[in-house]
Parts: sequence; C-alpha cells; structure tokens
Amino acid sequence: MPRQIAFYGKGGIGKSTTSQNTLAALAQMNQKILIVGCDPKADSTRLILHAKAQDTVLHMAAAAGSVEDLELEAVLKYGYSGIKCVESGGPEPGVGCAGRGVITSINFLEEHGAYDDVDYVSYDVLGDVVCGGFAMPIRENKAQEIYIVMSGEMMAMYAANNISRGILKYANSGSVRLGGLICNERQTDREYDLADALARRLGSKLIHFVPRDNIVQHAELRRMTVIEYAPDSKQAEEYRTLANKIHNNIGKGVVPTPITMEELEEMLIEFGIMKTEEQQLAELAAREATAAA
Repeated sequence: MPRQIAFYGKGGIGKSTTSQNTLAALAQMNQKILIVGCDPKADSTRLILHAKAQDTVLHMAAAAGSVEDLELEAVLKYGYSGIKCVESGGPEPGVGCAGRGVITSINFLEEHGAYDDVDYVSYDVLGDVVCGGFAMPIRENKAQEIYIVMSGEMMAMYAANNISRGILKYANSGSVRLGGLICNERQTDREYDLADALARRLGSKLIHFVPRDNIVQHAELRRMTVIEYAPDSKQAEEYRTLANKIHNNIGKGVVPTPITMEELEEMLIEFGIMKTEEQQLAELAAREATAAA
C-alpha cells in the first residue's frame, strides 16, 4: 500500500504551492506520486502539469452523464517527473456541496486502480474540516499522515488547531495521525517560535520552517514548481529538506492534543504578540486622553 498523506491548511496559506514543491522533490527521490486535488478551485496540480487548471472528475462526469461512464485515462494526467494528477472539482460557487467531488473522486480512483504502483498518494485539502466532504480523507481513514500548513498569523494558527480537532475526532477509530506542522513564513513577529510552540502544544513537531522567497512567485507565474524552475536555488533545497523530513517521518505521527481558543490567545500574549485586555484598555484610555488634550 502507498503512504497516504494529506496537506491541510487555512485558505490562502500557500498549501498547494508547498505541497506541489514538496511532492516534486519527492519525485526527484524516485518516489512515484499520485496527487488527488480536493479543492474546488482545481489548483492542486497546476504547477506539476504547467496548466491553468486540470479538467476535474465532477466536470467530466457531468459531461459524460455519470462518473460510471468515465475512464481512468480521461481523468488522470501525468506531469513533472511522471507525477500522476487528478482534480476532484466541485459545483458552481454557491451551489451544492464541494465535498461531493472529494468523495466521488476517491471512490472512483480506488475502484479503477489509480493507487496501484505508487509510493505516495497525496491529498491537497481546502481550508478546514468543518465540512464532512473535506474531512473525508481523515474520516474514511484514507490519509494516514496529516501535514498542516500554517504561519505565525493568528487565524492560520487557529485553523491549524481546528484541523487538529478533526484529526483527534477520528484518530481513535482509525490510523490517521498528525505528521506535523509546516510553517510557510509570512515574516510575522517571532514566527518560528510561535509555530514551534503550537506544534509542541499539539503534541507534535514543526516539521519544517519554509522561508519566504520571491522565487516561489517567479516560478508560479511560469506555472512551475521551484524544484523545476530553479533547481539549484536555496528555496529548492528547502523543499528538498522538507521532502526528506516527510519521507523519514513514517510511523512517527501522533494523536494531537488541540488547545482552546483561550489557550491560543494566552500563548500569543506570552510571546508578546497579543496584549491582555487590561493592556488594551490602558492603551485606549491613553489615546483618548491624548486626543482630549
């Protein structure tokens, strides 16, 4: 059986970019990869395929009449270094449940042998786990290792903690585990320290701190991973390091210990990122006094 991993994270955190660069680095290590995009935007494979967006399983099923009328060859594309790519897709914005595409795609791929002869199956999953469809790789025991992409921003940390709650919910009835946190640098105050502290509070570890570098954007404009666009760059080496850490992390996942919102805020106060209510009131009073004078 292949290792089934999943990248989760808050929308806009750079999850798809991080996952595609990491998987490209794994492919350089002679690992055979299948990417299952679980985002309705269908952008989980664009850097691997050098394409705007891949035709999705739901779109092609609608055109064919039903998913039973599809052939595996129609939905499966090959990209950089032979990486297999599938996009689940979703309904039009504001209509239906986007999780339906995830469920339909995974069932179709399993039934048609897409998981054969691969070392890794990677799920790139949108945002949070409040939707049962997006939680499907966790709930159905598909993904065994969850890697959460986050940053030192409060809402990204909140989302990482919330995703950990979803993992905890299904960990006792299955083999899903938290593999670790990946911090995609936003250059906020004490970002590494915060990411490392949150990982420890979750009973896990900070797998890697990915530094911010504009070469990532340069590569994306060409619809390429940094691994392919600038293979000798420092940033490419960062992704290779992350890939090696994930490759050697087999069997080391944990059942997470999520914290409360109050505990998260206390941690931010402890690191001097957030002020206490008393400090905020004192600052407000000082501003009002200055304005009155």
